[in-house]
Amino acid sequence: MSNLLVRYETLLVAGELRADPDQRATVERLAALADTLDAIPARGSVLWRMLRKTPESPRGIYMWGGVGRGKSMLMDLFFDSVSMAAKRRVHFHEFMIEVHERLRVERMKERGDPIPPVVAALAEQARLLAFDEMVVNNTADAMILSRLFTGLIGAGVTVVTTSNRPPSDLYKDGLNREHFLPFIALIQAKLDILCLNGPVDYRLERLGGMPTWYAPIGPEATAAVAEAFFRLTDYPPEDRAHVPSAELQISAGRTMHVPKSLKGVAVFSFKRLCAEARGAPDYLAIARNYHTVIIVGIPSLGPELRNEAARFKVLIDALYEHKVKLLATAAAEPFQLYPEGDGAFEFERTVSRLMEMQSQEYLATGHGA
Repeated sequence: MSNLLVRYETLLVAGELRADPDQRATVERLAALADTLDAIPARGSVLWRMLRKTPESPRGIYMWGGVGRGKSMLMDLFFDSVSMAAKRRVHFHEFMIEVHERLRVERMKERGDPIPPVVAALAEQARLLAFDEMVVNNTADAMILSRLFTGLIGAGVTVVTTSNRPPSDLYKDGLNREHFLPFIALIQAKLDILCLNGPVDYRLERLGGMPTWYAPIGPEATAAVAEAFFRLTDYPPEDRAHVPSAELQISAGRTMHVPKSLKGVAVFSFKRLCAEARGAPDYLAIARNYHTVIIVGIPSLGPELRNEAARFKVLIDALYEHKVKLLATAAAEPFQLYPEGDGAFEFERTVSRLMEMQSQEYLATGHGA
């Protein structure tokens, strides 16, 4: 039995997972791919020289399904079980930011089509590219994806990705979508499409019906969101002093520090998000990269904090539109956050969204849906 299957069986026996036919079939396919990848000789080996060409890449995998169905967990197991060094795992949005920056550099060289050298550089770095959360939201990405991934797969790169949507729904209703359709056809031709829509929403189950909004601010509220973080990420509470942080790419040359960042969950203070000079690009980057955001220390708002309130409204709009789960500690319940004064009327839509974001219907919706 492969290492991946052994680890999966261990989780079932321990009760951390439940028997799920979709999940089992996906694990078996991932285990077979991991074994195939590890059997391929290293780049530059004698066998490669004998073949005199790049070995054909093993067929990749596209895992899609609703929120909390275990896609990220299976990707964790798969990626850890592949022993070859030439592998890379990255959030899809971050990868596309990197690709556009590489293309920009190549265009400055004025040597013709910039895509082939970018493909060659990426393929040299990794024979396995594992993507979290494939979603296409903009025309710039849509226009290049078919050529980019045709080149990568042709260069011997195997692609494994997760998504909340089936391939046919990617970039749905997007501008000039007809130019994107070859990418969908490529995925369907070169990757196995595996659906994970079993009966258990592990993410909601781990929250165990916990509230998502805690008021007033205090030790109890802080302890509650900390517990939620550890449940969602499987991070041991006793090691809380060493929770990973991250630098989130906002645009070329600009990043945002994420104090706690793990398995698609981010923790921020209200002050970091709304008291500093930030705008829609910052909040959109957060919404695209994290399925759950925890905000601590939301104060009572009013005309004296007009700028902070304005930023908070833009932040909530971005999280809401991308169906990001929100947990928060706050000075008051949403309807009491900005009760009166100039700007209170404009804040009512934000209150409405904050209330909806606590509903079971919203919490069960897939990220980016």
